Amino acid sequence: MSSVTVPPVLTSPRDDAVQLYRAFKGLGCDTAAVVHILAHRDVTQRGLIQQEYRAMYSEDLVKRLSSELSGNVKRAVLLWVQDPAGRDASIVRQALSGNVVDLKAATEVICSRTPSQIQHFKQLYFAMFGVYLEQDIEYQASGDHKKLLLAYVRVPRYEGPEVDRAMVEKDAKALYKAGEKKLGTDENTFIRIFSEKSRAHLAAVSTAYHSVYGNSLQKAVKSETSGHFEFALLTILQSAENSGKYFAKVLHKAMKGLGTDDTTLTRIIVTRAEIDLQYIKQEYRKKYGKTLNDAVHSETSGHYKAFLLALLGPNH
Repeated sequence: MSSVTVPPVLTSPRDDAVQLYRAFKGLGCDTAAVVHILAHRDVTQRGLIQQEYRAMYSEDLVKRLSSELSGNVKRAVLLWVQDPAGRDASIVRQALSGNVVDLKAATEVICSRTPSQIQHFKQLYFAMFGVYLEQDIEYQASGDHKKLLLAYVRVPRYEGPEVDRAMVEKDAKALYKAGEKKLGTDENTFIRIFSEKSRAHLAAVSTAYHSVYGNSLQKAVKSETSGHFEFALLTILQSAENSGKYFAKVLHKAMKGLGTDDTTLTRIIVTRAEIDLQYIKQEYRKKYGKTLNDAVHSETSGHYKAFLLALLGPNH
């Protein structure tokens, strides 16, 4: 469920382009106006505004935004104006080939997306950067983490709700034998099941595992694996069980303690705003006893705060 609020009576993309051009003119940029327009337009409208802007002013809106804005609000707005698949491709490419390699961010995006989302952003990845996603994974990741990511982006998984009960029980047993039952861990079994099976199937395996072996599959993953490999498995599993709860936890962690992890905060709010942010907000409130809006309000400031709160929608 999207949390983005679009005005009931919309101005035309052409009028929005004119207003943005005015916001850029003169000394300094009217960032409040930019935020007010772009945070309240959906993906189709944002695409049309970019087309109109280019047609009218012979310049790229993204380049102009990049030169007019700065800091956290710049990063957030530049991510927001991209279409979802292009945005995922950009985030993963930056995480795998930027000045600072961020394997955790790349893993989070890859392992929390549906198979069709992965296929879409994989195609754009090559079109935008002239390199295959698998090549960057091959170069930056290692060991079982690399094996899992490569399998996860290559295997087309079923996306429907149906599950085969007998297969579920078989996989629960296989994971138990590959982990808790034996000395050491058979990582290949974890990689095979986690990369080949649907979300509905994995959620059912998790339930079956708990009822048969008395321990949660999450705990088994935590005790049997470590590092980026563990993080990837947990991201796949938690996204299958309850993606709203998973992202609520990641957001809470990004704002916990001293300082805020603004990169993570921005990435999740921007990428989930038109998918399931409404649901993430509910899970956040349920788990932490305060609204996500209030948490973001106290951890951010200025135009950046205004932009994120606009994407979050009403505080209820």
